[in-house]
Amino acid sequence: MIKKLLIIDDDVAICRTLQIHFSSQNFQVQLAHDAEQGLLSTLEFKPQIIILDIRMPGKSGLEILPELKAELPDCHIIMITAFHDMESTIAAMQQGADEYIHKPIDLMELDNAVSVAIKACALKRKDIMQIPQREVADGVKSMVGSSKAMRDVFKTIGLVAKTPTTILITGESGTGKEMAARAIHASGTNPDGPFIAINCAAMAENLIESELFGHTKGSFTGAIATQIGKFELANGGSIFLDEVGELSPATQAKLLRILQEKEYSPLGSKEVKKTTARVISATNRDLLAEIKQRNFREDLYYRLQIINIQMPPLRDRYEELPTLVNILLAQINQQMHKQVTQITNEVMALFKLYAWPGNVRELENMLTKAVALCQSNVLTINLFPQLSDNKQVNNTDEQAEMTAADKEDWSLQEIEREHVANVLAQANWHKGKACEILGVSRPRLQRLIVQYSLEKA
Repeated sequence: MIKKLLIIDDDVAICRTLQIHFSSQNFQVQLAHDAEQGLLSTLEFKPQIIILDIRMPGKSGLEILPELKAELPDCHIIMITAFHDMESTIAAMQQGADEYIHKPIDLMELDNAVSVAIKACALKRKDIMQIPQREVADGVKSMVGSSKAMRDVFKTIGLVAKTPTTILITGESGTGKEMAARAIHASGTNPDGPFIAINCAAMAENLIESELFGHTKGSFTGAIATQIGKFELANGGSIFLDEVGELSPATQAKLLRILQEKEYSPLGSKEVKKTTARVISATNRDLLAEIKQRNFREDLYYRLQIINIQMPPLRDRYEELPTLVNILLAQINQQMHKQVTQITNEVMALFKLYAWPGNVRELENMLTKAVALCQSNVLTINLFPQLSDNKQVNNTDEQAEMTAADKEDWSLQEIEREHVANVLAQANWHKGKACEILGVSRPRLQRLIVQYSLEKA
């Protein structure tokens, strides 16, 4: 690929310095010293990357930025300025700049930005996965899955949703326990009834009983008015007790009474109230272990988990990643009013190598951050720094002696590590030569050396 770079800056010395610097990296470099000349050069030269100064005689870089993006939508624009004001930075990024670098220019920082841009430009159609467009109902999230584990979850929900039994949903954080609870409610006998969710871990111990059962005016310090509890609000529907394992022993005892007798009393009141709410609870704790440590009541445990639904972790359903990414991106695009519809195969490959300790919630958060920072419609690897720390591979003589057949099951990172190590050895650890062979900047090479713990023999 021919690498074309246009520098638009009224500072002739800076232009010349950057021209020499990037020409040595096999770039075709053109210079322009004002906005008008820069626009003409853009039309004629058609660069992949533009380094654009903000303050120039006549039109500023910010003023021509929209015109440059209109002429070359796929061009990557790196803004440079000697002025460190917040307004210019915000304006530049909102108008489509890909990076913003302050003067005096740090060449390592600029090299890194240019390297990211060139890598994005080098993407071929075969390297990119198209995400199908799909309609999303406003604010509606639903569970998806085709794995056996998820099919078992759906089947259990179908069997028990219309029964009045209490249900305990277990699983790691971020696996979708509340979504399962809402699916049970929506598939139950009264889907139009209230669904009241309360996070037991988020409430102070002295307030949780008041939240659940309500209180009368003056029943404790700060009770300036009578308050209706969540159980009363949930009458005719469902109450979802998230992180139920966090409840105090006193609250556990009161909850047990509700499950046994369907009645309770608000704090400070002798009135006995009945509840018709269905109780669905969830926890990421091992409640049997908590029972052995006397942190959780055994009788309450068996009352809560008449039916138990175990939510599978994401690492047990990797085959569903493309579907999950598709659905989550549709939701995120709708929320952010963006159209990010593509993701590179490299990212998807690393998704399947990642352990996902935060499960589907972590995937959603990671995609949300990437979409927010994405300046195009393609999610590329530089938007997912977490993935580069996924798996470290030890450098051993045994690995060096592996055959090609042995390496068929290697991860992408294992292959990358060996390739970088081989290139460094071939270049006798001359980092400049290694950068040329690998097609990366010095900062990127240094990060790879640190990441994979490479050392000169």
